Amino acid sequence: MKALVKKIIPNAVIRKYRNWEEFKTLSVDGKREVKKDNSVPLGEDPGIAVSVAAAYDWILRAQEKSASNDGGVARDYSVKKGWATSYPETTGYIIPTLIDGGKYFSNKKYTDSAITALDWCEKIQLESGAFQGGRIENDPVPVIFNTGQILIGLAAGAKEFDRYHEAMEKAANWLVNTMDSDGCWRKFGTPFAAAGEKTYETHVSWGLLEAAKVTGNKEYGDAALKNIKWALTKQLENGWFNDCCLDQPESPLTHTLGYVTRGIMEGYLYSKDEELLQSAMKIAGAITTLVDDESYLPGRWNRDWTPVVSWVCLTGAVQIAHSLMIIYQETDREKYLETALKLNKYVRRTIRLSGDNDAMIGGFKGSYPIDGLYGKFEYLNWAAKFFIDSNMLEAEITGQKLV
Repeated sequence: MKALVKKIIPNAVIRKYRNWEEFKTLSVDGKREVKKDNSVPLGEDPGIAVSVAAAYDWILRAQEKSASNDGGVARDYSVKKGWATSYPETTGYIIPTLIDGGKYFSNKKYTDSAITALDWCEKIQLESGAFQGGRIENDPVPVIFNTGQILIGLAAGAKEFDRYHEAMEKAANWLVNTMDSDGCWRKFGTPFAAAGEKTYETHVSWGLLEAAKVTGNKEYGDAALKNIKWALTKQLENGWFNDCCLDQPESPLTHTLGYVTRGIMEGYLYSKDEELLQSAMKIAGAITTLVDDESYLPGRWNRDWTPVVSWVCLTGAVQIAHSLMIIYQETDREKYLETALKLNKYVRRTIRLSGDNDAMIGGFKGSYPIDGLYGKFEYLNWAAKFFIDSNMLEAEITGQKLV
């Protein structure tokens, strides 16, 4: 593993050289962060409790500071451009994290934030039941993936507050009605990614599964499982998935590999279909061989599980950690848990807990180092969401009390 990583390190040097003109456009904080990430070793692990609290505070700040000031959560904070406008897709699946935090920590701020986000999602829903892609200012073109992610939040809202049922069912019905007969969604793809089939849309199926649980509508669950079964036809024996990336299907992000794995596991938890568990275990088994002694997991991988880049996709690392822990809970295989704990710890070591710029405190970069090519120079709202989810599950499994 380490030998493979060393082969691609020169690419990082070339990337930094080519980014020199862009580097000069960064804020003072941004320049400092680039220099630190590329020259200073990772800090100590601050632990789960303080990191999760800081990440929750960052999400509340992102909602408050959104450039569109509408109740959604800002897509990101950029060290080039500042706070972005609200991002419907990820605001949707941040909602369950806020609801869970409100209950676990008895914190009304989190619950109120979830309701504000739910009300906004309900307001921006298209007449068809779908939701738009991109940021809120983009043309309201209906998109399958975004609708599925917001459906996760609407289902959580309907379950917790006994509201949002109509919006939830409209979104779920639209997804069922737009699915092709083999279980793949080929229409209404996002204009912000390459065209083509997407196996990571098992994460859309998760939204349908949540709607099925709330409503008891078996049609939603059946449609979700049909999509997941279709995705399994794209998996190689070594666990890798074809057509599993936004724009580079030949070298998918750990982010989208995290999506496909979580969707498959949610399908297993719903159906107890052993084929789904075996599929998830294939990719889990591969991942456990890729994380080195320093807990480093490069952000893109070829079909033979050789790394393509030198930077880490922090979002993907915690997504994969979360799925590994879910698989561990179903199988008792310690290797899955050991790898998940290493990944979570690595990402915790990147968090900033103090400083003059509160937009960076408690947030998580798209890439580490910050000038990596996923969410470059940005702190992403979904990175904070997946970080919280994964670390909360780690605390549960390891018996840590956060309050």
